[in-house]
Amino acid sequence: MSMPALVFSGGEILISKEWRVNEGIRVREVRLIDENGEQIGVVPTREALQRAVDKNLDLVEVAPGARPPVCRLMDFGKFRYEQSKRDKEARKKQKVINVKEVKMRPKIDQHDFLVKARNAKRFLENGDKVKVTIMFRGREISHAQLGQKLCMRLAEEVASLGVIEKQPRVEGRNMTMILVPRTNSVNA
Repeated sequence: MSMPALVFSGGEILISKEWRVNEGIRVREVRLIDENGEQIGVVPTREALQRAVDKNLDLVEVAPGARPPVCRLMDFGKFRYEQSKRDKEARKKQKVINVKEVKMRPKIDQHDFLVKARNAKRFLENGDKVKVTIMFRGREISHAQLGQKLCMRLAEEVASLGVIEKQPRVEGRNMTMILVPRTNSVNA
């Protein structure tokens, strides 16, 4: 339980899920907050630990970056349980956005284009991003404007459901464009 509350990763300071508790707090003095949220003030760590033991609670370091660190008297097991419930609820509300891909060639037939457009519409209706890829073969790459027109045609076809996030751009032998759903069309 005495893991550090700060983790250094690539120069960034990240708040860890681990908390310093009771004897894991290794500083001389702490700013103490009681179980009701009232600030007691700066006290020696031994005294804060004794208060926690007297009240049958835990001493938990809640702000390790402060000088002196801020500690609170609380039931740590209950706190962890409530924290996990909040985290679970937050994950439930998150919407995972997938990226679906629609691949075409510059000389695509009209019917095939409509099938690809229908697929792109379905993906956008489901709240997914759509990556449009135009694949060039041989000398077709010298006519990149055909791929550009095709991308714009597809964007116009799905304009009611999606908008262009990334304009068409040639990457090697392919041209890619990213479409994202309009905010009012996403099913929440």
